[in-house]
Amino acid sequence: MTHAETVLPRRAAVVVFLAFAFAYFLSALVRAVTATLAPTLAQEFTLEARDLGLLAGGYFLGFAATQLPLGTWLDRHGPRKVALAFLGVAVVGSLVFSVATGFSGLLAGRVLCGAGVSACLMAPLTGYRRWLTPTAQMRANSWMLMSGSLGMVASTLPVQWALPVVGWRPLFWGLALLIGVSMVVIALWVPVWGRAAVSPAHLAQQPPEAPTPAAPEGYRMVWRHAYFRRLAPLGFFVYGGMVAIQTLWAGPWMQRVAGYTPLESATGLFWINVAMLFTFWAWGMVNPWLLRQGYGPDRLMTLGLPLCLVVLLYIIMAGPAAGGGAWALFCVSCTFVSLSQPALAMAFEQALAGRVLSAYNLVIFAGVFVVQWGIGLAVDAFAAAGLATVPSFQAAMAVYLVCNAAAYAWFLLKGRRHNDGHTPTP
Repeated sequence: MTHAETVLPRRAAVVVFLAFAFAYFLSALVRAVTATLAPTLAQEFTLEARDLGLLAGGYFLGFAATQLPLGTWLDRHGPRKVALAFLGVAVVGSLVFSVATGFSGLLAGRVLCGAGVSACLMAPLTGYRRWLTPTAQMRANSWMLMSGSLGMVASTLPVQWALPVVGWRPLFWGLALLIGVSMVVIALWVPVWGRAAVSPAHLAQQPPEAPTPAAPEGYRMVWRHAYFRRLAPLGFFVYGGMVAIQTLWAGPWMQRVAGYTPLESATGLFWINVAMLFTFWAWGMVNPWLLRQGYGPDRLMTLGLPLCLVVLLYIIMAGPAAGGGAWALFCVSCTFVSLSQPALAMAFEQALAGRVLSAYNLVIFAGVFVVQWGIGLAVDAFAAAGLATVPSFQAAMAVYLVCNAAAYAWFLLKGRRHNDGHTPTP
């Protein structure tokens, strides 16, 4: 982000970004660690596929449950205050998970963790809507997702290596401590709502920003907006499904379908997340140039999303031959849908930014919950119907493919009202 691209001075913008990126790194680590811990938890607590799906989905259930009040609070109180309050809940959730003695305790901890980190992306994106220009927002959004991918990388091989040494419970003690550190960083570096930061230590004067225009209360304008409705199915199935695969089902597929060992599966997840990290970094680098060339979010999603449908079809047909590389390509090809978040924020006025982003995040993470649990239910259902393990997974993924194709078709159908390649303006 250059000085010309930001409302905040360049140094302050970078510092604010890093403060939020650290918290989002931890949020993604907590989110994705279930995939790596799945074999250990399944053995210790005798969990079946549907239990793993519900356990991983419990995080997203807690996450989704907070989104509507979160949006209102972000618009009213600002990113700093809201993020600090929510992260305190994440500390409690990590500690509850670490001392769980049964499935109910694990689930309660995951729900609290999900609720506690639910502001880690929405808070900075709400701030960026006010603090950064549209071009800088697109870049910052991609690089926030990059920091999340780095957290997912940390949840794979590093966690797998640490398990035999310290066990999974102390890992969550450490996470609780690191989340506490992130709270201190945000408290020191992020400006209060309505004021612009000029140094990380707030040593200089902080001039007040221009007043934000009043906006209607509630979410009615968001739910009724044509662009929101156009993007909602993509957010639910494609975006939510990408996260569901990345944070859970890629691991069991690699072990139960492709025949990977737990270490090989963790290695596969590691490289999937590395691929996502570099993909989001690349999006942040090329987005300003693409916008100048007339390739806005709508046009890019229209051209790019069919790739993820083709890759998923290949995975289903290849079965055991599709391993970590195929799932990495699927997740990377899904990242076109990440352009929808900043595009949607810029389609509304600043005063609605928190509610718009949180409403869309609710759609995304409701999708994560449904897809994570739904794939587990489908795998068990097809197995109960007499299919072997591999065909059960293939059939479950085929159902998911149909849902993705329908979401893309809806996006195209509703796109008749929009110019091709149109980028919503603030």
